[in-house]
Amino acid sequence: MALLLPAFRRREPRAAPDDRRQRLWLWGLGLAFPSVVLATLTGYGLVVGERLLPHAASDLVTVTAEARQWEWRFGYADRPGQTTENVLHIPAGRPVDVQITSLDVIHSFWVPRLAGKLDAIPGHVNVLRIEATRPGTYRGLSAEFSGEGYLGHTFRVEAHDPASWGAFLRGDAP
Repeated sequence: MALLLPAFRRREPRAAPDDRRQRLWLWGLGLAFPSVVLATLTGYGLVVGERLLPHAASDLVTVTAEARQWEWRFGYADRPGQTTENVLHIPAGRPVDVQITSLDVIHSFWVPRLAGKLDAIPGHVNVLRIEATRPGTYRGLSAEFSGEGYLGHTFRVEAHDPASWGAFLRGDAP
């Protein structure tokens, strides 16, 4: 509103604006600059979004993420019957489909450095594609209010190099 008020103030008539300056403003900053910024952001969004699409991949890893107050339990298709609590193990450099659900109330699965947030809904499975480009530890959290204690509803993602991922699958590593 403060920027709009000066536009309605009465002013003394002034000389006609320089036509060249007006064209520069209209074409340069009014059309060209926003168009370049919009095209750049659209291209970036398409590249990042394409990486998250579920492509048929021979090296795809599937894990389950089951939320409950105040714990995450992760299961691994390549390690049947074995689960981990509050620690998700994934291989670095490979796409991972996380099948997310909840046992009690709506939670959310969010690892800010790996992918966007997706809700964990009781009786429903949502699938999120994540991929860690390099080995390391990533912090995950439930960003959905789900009762007292939700601030401490966190987990971590351990991205393994190929050798330690193999050791994890064999049960040699926790």
